Amino acid sequence: MSTVYLNGRFMPIEEACVSVTDRGFLFGDGVYEVIPAYGGRLFRLPHHLQRLQDSLDGIKLSNPLSELEWMELLENLLQKNQHRAGVNNDQSVYLQITRGTSSKRDHNFPAEIHHTVYACSNPIPEPDPTIEHNGVAAITLDDIRWSWCNIKAITLLPNVLLRQQAGERGAAEAILIRDGYAIEASSSNIFIVRDGNIITPPNSPVMLPGITRDLVLELAEQQGHAYREDNITEEALHSADEIWITSSTREIVPVTRLDDAPVGNGLPGPVWKTMLAHYRRYKDAVRLGNAG
Repeated sequence: MSTVYLNGRFMPIEEACVSVTDRGFLFGDGVYEVIPAYGGRLFRLPHHLQRLQDSLDGIKLSNPLSELEWMELLENLLQKNQHRAGVNNDQSVYLQITRGTSSKRDHNFPAEIHHTVYACSNPIPEPDPTIEHNGVAAITLDDIRWSWCNIKAITLLPNVLLRQQAGERGAAEAILIRDGYAIEASSSNIFIVRDGNIITPPNSPVMLPGITRDLVLELAEQQGHAYREDNITEEALHSADEIWITSSTREIVPVTRLDDAPVGNGLPGPVWKTMLAHYRRYKDAVRLGNAG
């Protein structure tokens, strides 16, 4: 049985209930964060909590907990669900904060805010070996989302619709095009490789600043790999030697087919293999308590 946290209490997930007057339910008025934990150790927690704070600031909602309180809450949650996490105790934590309940449905913020705070954790499945050998397919779609995608808001219907279109076409992800440029995917950041250079779009209001994305850039710099943050045209995307998608739960995934055409030679590329090895060593260091 899974244990969750809701508004100050740990409880079985079957007992967790939120009011139908909650503004998250009525308006999607809230933000969320997803944090991996390897060997029971939270992955780059300060970075995730800073992004959470940025999202809260973006929707003008106060943070209900301090950084220390968040750490204690999440570590407690991981411990309570350790029995479900397998031998390596790898889990993914989901946390959500909304503006709470209101006496009436009104677009204006309530005069008094009582946050709804929810958190749960689930085992991280073992990597699919077929993806490592074959990669995944992706399609390109017009970016139909709003203009503040740097806020990790719970209003994800456009992302859901975009990912659904990808699934219906046999693809794992939709890479989003805005004004002729590849921005990110429906639930992940994007990278391309051209002539050995790793390239990813620069952070901006129209994309989510990815924690895994930033770590990939850090690892590239540490290991002396050529990289840069630069706009990626749709043409550059389609002619790339390699394409990757990154997220906290997917980590680094090679895209080997784009819009039904092979990327490069149609197999995961050598730069991706190198960066995946660096990333896995970092994860191992997290498990041993030697990295955050």
